[in-house]
Amino acid sequence: MSEQAESLPQNEVPQAGELANSGELGAEQASGDTTTAVTVQEPAGEGANQKQVKRILETALLTATEPLSLAELKKLNDAVLDNRQLEALLEEIMQDWHERGVELTQVASGWRFRAKPEMQQYIDRLNPQKPPRYSRAVLETLAIIAYQQPVTRGDIEDIRGVAVSSQILKTLEARGWVEVVGTRDSPGKPELFATSRQFLDDLNLRALQELPPLEEIGMLLEQEAAAEAALPVPALAPTSDTSGEAAGAVEESPLAGVGQE
Repeated sequence: MSEQAESLPQNEVPQAGELANSGELGAEQASGDTTTAVTVQEPAGEGANQKQVKRILETALLTATEPLSLAELKKLNDAVLDNRQLEALLEEIMQDWHERGVELTQVASGWRFRAKPEMQQYIDRLNPQKPPRYSRAVLETLAIIAYQQPVTRGDIEDIRGVAVSSQILKTLEARGWVEVVGTRDSPGKPELFATSRQFLDDLNLRALQELPPLEEIGMLLEQEAAAEAALPVPALAPTSDTSGEAAGAVEESPLAGVGQE
């Protein structure tokens, strides 16, 4: 056949959608009249764009002084990323830093970089100040609140078997570990205490369910009390203690029944 194919009238030129459905869409039309180009957008977070997003996330997380939530991390990029995509990228960054001295971790408030525990002894040389030591009474009160929350001051006193000084609760509140979350519907409307997000962040935890078993806390308190009892008593130290909470006193931990029905 030697006849040339006639050009289709303008109103008979197939649309891009029709060609795509029939599998006949080419780079350009054989007639040369027009060229139909189809732009395929690369999904956000893939290829070169994915590398750029990871660089932005790394930079923000490394320079942030506080953990960053997913909502805050989403603001960093022009591309729209859902939580699943963002968490997948964060997991990749976590793996990228796996063999280094710092690590990306998820805590209650969001995501952050921190020095690995085995590196902390070297970092402390830059700031040789000793971390604050808390009394056994403070640690016991914190443990009761953490495992029994929300609790009132009266609940804590019932478990510990001794009066709870207001200074103990003020110490925990000032540290940002404990906060008032409401009042109990009972005479006097006593305040209800619970742990804060700062408490979980400082322990590098995401939720209260990740707290260690209560038995470990009790053993830690016993070790703290034994270590304090072994310290030499200063010459001017009082010879009696009416509070029952002297630093050198070793008593059975009242936490044995905490968390048990």
